[in-house]
Amino acid sequence: MELSRKAKRIAPSPTLSLAAKVRELKKQGKKVISFTAGEPDLDTPLPIKEAAKKALDDGFTKYTPTTGIPELKERIVRKLKEENHLEYEAREIIVSPGAKFVIFNALFALLEEGDEVLLPSPYWVSYPEQIRMAGGKPLIVETKEEDGFKLQIEDLERMKGDRTRLLILNSPSNPVGVVYKREELAQIGEWCVANDIFVISDEIYEKMVYDVEHISIATFPGMKERTLVVNGMSKTYSMTGWRIGYGAGPKELIEIMGRIQDHTTSNPTSFAQIGALRALELVDEVKDMVDIFRRRREILLEELNKIPNISCVPPQGTFYAFPNVSYYMEKMGADSTDELASYLLEEAGVAVVPGEGFGAKGYVRLSFAVSEDDIREGLARMRDALLAL
Repeated sequence: MELSRKAKRIAPSPTLSLAAKVRELKKQGKKVISFTAGEPDLDTPLPIKEAAKKALDDGFTKYTPTTGIPELKERIVRKLKEENHLEYEAREIIVSPGAKFVIFNALFALLEEGDEVLLPSPYWVSYPEQIRMAGGKPLIVETKEEDGFKLQIEDLERMKGDRTRLLILNSPSNPVGVVYKREELAQIGEWCVANDIFVISDEIYEKMVYDVEHISIATFPGMKERTLVVNGMSKTYSMTGWRIGYGAGPKELIEIMGRIQDHTTSNPTSFAQIGALRALELVDEVKDMVDIFRRRREILLEELNKIPNISCVPPQGTFYAFPNVSYYMEKMGADSTDELASYLLEEAGVAVVPGEGFGAKGYVRLSFAVSEDDIREGLARMRDALLAL
């Protein structure tokens, strides 16, 4: 069978393939502590499950409108107004099978073949692949550890080309946990308006912030009409398997995204939408989850600080840390972080995600969506293995 060139250009997801390898090792009876999880380890809150169960019992199992049931879209409108200070109409909302598909859908709708997309690194692994699948070209804008991995306007200016149409902004960010301040977003917004750049603002981790405020770039002058706000249920409500995401943006874009969805996925799962509707009413459950991650973050940073010659920008959001392990790569003569990650897995039974998949050689991503005991034991194993080098 001869596969298409465009299909063969797609790289496998390093996070998903590594998670599969860890599962296989565990099936073999090996004790592996995995820091690879891209999802909360806590269960979906009971009220959400009960709402979905009732929907099933009530026979809510048929097709719904492609872009989501009206009740859910109206509730998202209210959420954006009350929590994000953004005014939308229901026709400016699309509900999709996961936030990941919202982003792909938007890229497919916005990009012509060869159009360029500004992509700050470190970046989430799926962004560059989705850009390429949609016919675009990722322009990697490298950020620096000494700048807290935050975009600098001069770097955007330097990278922008004649065919640059979009910027993907992820705040709070995966894998670093960067959360942009109000004045930083205002500067980026001004630059985007001046240069006619549309922004896909991925805000899926908005609730998971620690002692900082999440602000949407769409709230700044001239930005609402040139921003697609992307969010969903996966991270905040521990609903990764439910596949419910949503986007809010200009009605012309949302209409085209709806047509794409008509001919690809059709509607998001009917009863999962009812679960999402109930999720948006929860407050205490979300606060409790964030408090758990805040405590784990403190433990992880404390244990990381016990390993000499490692630096780490403290994550202000998400449930990831992104330490610099380049010193130990040099010690073992490794050409890639993959080699160091393989060493940790084989010698210490600790799984980390190499930084190359995020566009950042010399770093690893550690998820603290694991128990406090596993964080302590896993970091102790990691320390012993690294010091042995």
